[in-house]
Amino acid sequence: MSILTAAADFVRALEGWRRFLLAFTAGLLSVLAFAPFGISPFLLLDYAVLVLLIDGAQTRRRPVLSAAIAGWAFGFGTFLGGFYWVGYAFVVDAAMHAWQIPIVECALPGGMALYPMAACAVAAAFWRPGPSRIFLFAACYGAGEWLRGHLLTGFPWNLPAYGWGASLGVMQANALVGAYGLSLLTVLFGASFAEFGAAKRGWILPASLTALFVLFWLGGDLRLALTPEVNVPGVRLRIVQPDIPQREKYLPEYRARNWRTLMSLSLANHGAPPTHIVWPEAAPPFLLAREPEALDDVALLTGQHAVLMTGAVRGEPDGGRIRFFNSFYIFAHGGQLLATYDKFHLVPFGEYLPLAPIFDALGISKLVDSPGDFTPGAGPQSFALPGAPPAGPLICYEILFPGAVVGADRPGWLVNVTDDSWFGPPSSTGPYQHFLTARVRAIEEGLPVVRAANTGISGVIDAEGRITASLPPGGKAVLDSPLPQALQPTLYARMGDALFALLLVLCLGFTFAARDERAPAPPR
Repeated sequence: MSILTAAADFVRALEGWRRFLLAFTAGLLSVLAFAPFGISPFLLLDYAVLVLLIDGAQTRRRPVLSAAIAGWAFGFGTFLGGFYWVGYAFVVDAAMHAWQIPIVECALPGGMALYPMAACAVAAAFWRPGPSRIFLFAACYGAGEWLRGHLLTGFPWNLPAYGWGASLGVMQANALVGAYGLSLLTVLFGASFAEFGAAKRGWILPASLTALFVLFWLGGDLRLALTPEVNVPGVRLRIVQPDIPQREKYLPEYRARNWRTLMSLSLANHGAPPTHIVWPEAAPPFLLAREPEALDDVALLTGQHAVLMTGAVRGEPDGGRIRFFNSFYIFAHGGQLLATYDKFHLVPFGEYLPLAPIFDALGISKLVDSPGDFTPGAGPQSFALPGAPPAGPLICYEILFPGAVVGADRPGWLVNVTDDSWFGPPSSTGPYQHFLTARVRAIEEGLPVVRAANTGISGVIDAEGRITASLPPGGKAVLDSPLPQALQPTLYARMGDALFALLLVLCLGFTFAARDERAPAPPR
């Protein structure tokens, strides 16, 4: 304990650039907890470091400012390491966008770092020595993560809950409290290790939270063991992964080749013919509804027994212009268009340009090359299908948002189509992080997720988050698989973020219930 106390005192005593560097490094190392690495202790210990840095800020003349700087440095490291792959999207059309890479690689993590910065500043304003500060920190940081997922359209990528990706047992807690609830508890758990540097009884809080997460782990493993893998009778899925480079997708000289790739993979003889074929986001290299020959091919593909579901760009006349949609088509037998779904959660700077007059003046345009912005759809929906339970489509980015993937009518499965070629080569961490969010949504909602990605990762995820079949990033391939059965709605599916709000209130309650009478050290 004396060694831990000395280490804690060393961190608290750091000043100037050394404090900033440690906060940044801790944030950067926390990325190792997320996919594809899955080393959870890095995330937990780094939250403890941040608590100790806020402890040290209390001895400064401006404790709130000092804590805010440490929080921003921590967040910048976390998001720089976690979001670096965003830069790959700007080299698809390098002549047009590559010059923006240095701006984006600093502005995105720098902007996202404002959330932990604000959380640390608010916590520092009410800081007291002892266990109360651990609950206060967790409440502030957890609230900041919820705000990050909602403000300015939200960007809840790499929530703390995703640091448990290597433990499917712990991840089952998402079925109870959702990703925001598990994130808050994860921050609380990690921050509690700062108590090991306390003079006495510092082990009680981390030991208690360790016991809680052991219960999550054991309970989750028991849930997995007691829930058999059951498939929907009569459904044979075929997921097509065409692996078409993004920069070649819409070039006129490659359009025919790209279409042939989709058709040949879909028609490949792999035993029993599929009943439901799934293509990725924007798979057709043209406006499909305006290509009669391609629609004839769809009629041939679906025949008398199959259903085709595909992402596709859609254009609709609107006065003297055309409105574009990032859409999802469902073609029934004989190529009959059964339903159309339009993406409702559009990507800023990718599919539309916020504050367009300002950014146009700066020469900044959206990444997807279409005239004008995409038009958002109405929200999550469920569509009846021949021969299968109703499906809930989600296009790419939409799978990120806890509690916002199912509409009024609960589907029997979620179909997530995406084009992760924007995320860089197969070695990039982006596709792995994106795939993990799909697994968490499956656990939260108790619904299987079928994922078709242009360059991978494509796969089938059951309602407990188990990967029943998958294709790695890179490579043209098809994946034939049965469809897992849905579960009854989970506690999170029924209550949403109400339990997260309850946990937030409990943490604030413990903040005041666990106040330590020791006075903070005077500022210097």
